[in-house]
Amino acid sequence: MFVRLLISQHLKESFEIASSSLHEDGAVFGACNRVEEAVDVLLMRYPHVKVIPIISTCSTEVIGDDIDGVVRKLNAELLPTKYAGREVHLIPIHTPSFVGSMVTGYDIAVRDFVKYFAQKGEPNGKLNLITGWVNPGDVAALKHLLDEMQVDATVLFEIESFDSPVMPDGNHTSHGDTTVEDLRSTANAVGTLALNRYEGAKAARYLEDEFQVPASIGPTPVGIRNTDAFLAKVRDMTGKPIPRSLVIERGIAIDALTDLVHMHLADKRVAIFANPDLALALAEFCLDLEMKPLLVLLGDDNPNYETDPRVEAMRANVEFPMEIISNADFWDLEDRIKNRGLKLDLILGHSKGRFISIDYNIPMVRVGFPTYDRAGLYRHPVVGYAGAMWLAEQMANALFTDMEHKKTKEWILNVW
Repeated sequence: MFVRLLISQHLKESFEIASSSLHEDGAVFGACNRVEEAVDVLLMRYPHVKVIPIISTCSTEVIGDDIDGVVRKLNAELLPTKYAGREVHLIPIHTPSFVGSMVTGYDIAVRDFVKYFAQKGEPNGKLNLITGWVNPGDVAALKHLLDEMQVDATVLFEIESFDSPVMPDGNHTSHGDTTVEDLRSTANAVGTLALNRYEGAKAARYLEDEFQVPASIGPTPVGIRNTDAFLAKVRDMTGKPIPRSLVIERGIAIDALTDLVHMHLADKRVAIFANPDLALALAEFCLDLEMKPLLVLLGDDNPNYETDPRVEAMRANVEFPMEIISNADFWDLEDRIKNRGLKLDLILGHSKGRFISIDYNIPMVRVGFPTYDRAGLYRHPVVGYAGAMWLAEQMANALFTDMEHKKTKEWILNVW
């Protein structure tokens, strides 16, 4: 219920996420029978369902429920007897919440989907693009960049349709557009480009190790610099040139940023919290805009953050006191504002940090997951040249509103 609520709040859509309804007796005595019953009910109720991932949680992992054994039993008994001739794939995905975070779980889930389906066949000439934890607007922006380069890609995962229409015949429940065939064909691509080091890299490395599909990890294409690097990697992997249309698009974005940077964004002090890849990419973008990301909060305790090249580069090159904290929560942010004299002009992060913005009267731009207290943010990309332009303008507009609210140099807005 919590997962369904959070996704529905963020995307303002209905999502069909089934639960095995684990209760106290199951937590004590085991609940594999609940999984068997849940799979049977799903297959009866939804005749078109082909794939059922079975995702574990804390309780099932602590008590040692044999989810893989349940899948083998269902494949040997229920499916060939009650659903003979029907294509059904049951995928066990082990994501105990006490190991890592939702980022870790996402990385594991993408790998396990690819690992289950990928099959070596004839080369398909396509690029695998693993987007990481993004919004429908980001997927649309990435596909636009690839279309301009005339690159055919398998996008994992294709979630543009999560923004569902209201049709004359009634509302539509949101489903993604990634197919079983898409997943099978990942083993036959010219290469895999995972945009995030911690959200999809496991799948890219699996395809490289198992099927010799070249893998490239990052950069997260937030901002001009990282989008340039993304397009260069697409060019190098596919042999397709970067067209003039994208050079013009880049120029428009740079022009928009030039209108804002020196007069309004330079030297603004920023705190950032988000999933690690997004948080670090946002910090890089802020540095490119001459802003000062004083505090970057990464919400889990992955030991690899300390040796992440982006972290090392920022720590080595910034000329102001900058903290990058792993295993952080909102206490770290509030403590520095309330007790340690941290002065901020702007906060970048998801909606769960809104009360710090409210309590300390610091403007905030919503970005990341979840964003449920502002309308339609999931439609707007933060990746690509369009995302760089939109994000910089969002930051500037938040600062403009704050200037008016606090009557701090608001006269500038009459003349700039």
